[in-house]
Amino acid sequence: MAHGEHKYRVSVEWTGNEGSGTSGYRAYSRNHIIRADGKPEIPGSSDAAFLGDAARWNPEDLLLASASACHKLWYLHLCAEAGIVVVAYVDDAEGTMLDSPQNGRFTEIVLRPRVVIRAGGNRELAVQLHHAAHKKCYVANSVNFPIRCEPKVEVGLG
Repeated sequence: MAHGEHKYRVSVEWTGNEGSGTSGYRAYSRNHIIRADGKPEIPGSSDAAFLGDAARWNPEDLLLASASACHKLWYLHLCAEAGIVVVAYVDDAEGTMLDSPQNGRFTEIVLRPRVVIRAGGNRELAVQLHHAAHKKCYVANSVNFPIRCEPKVEVGLG
């Protein structure tokens, strides 16, 4: 694994000028396109509660997805190192955001990964590795609110 400083670059282009720019709060679309070299574009907007397009990804969705994906990637890494064979992984994550005129913010994220490991695998260790993954997760280490993990690990057949 590469250690040291890593830089990431994205471009976010607002595509919501509907003719009069931001002349009024309801005069423009919140739509934008998120781009990074060599990757598919992501259609973005704000949450529908903030006049956004509900069919597009909003920053809150992306933050939640980032926390979930980061945990999953570390978890799979640690399982591979420990000899635990994961055959399925689905996380139904949920984030809670407090909307306040002074200081809107996330108050918590709860990850709910459901994991299936190969028969004969060490279920207890597989559960413990979620705690280790949480400690290593770059996203969890970067936010100022709690990220909890409530894993369920099943041992598969054969």
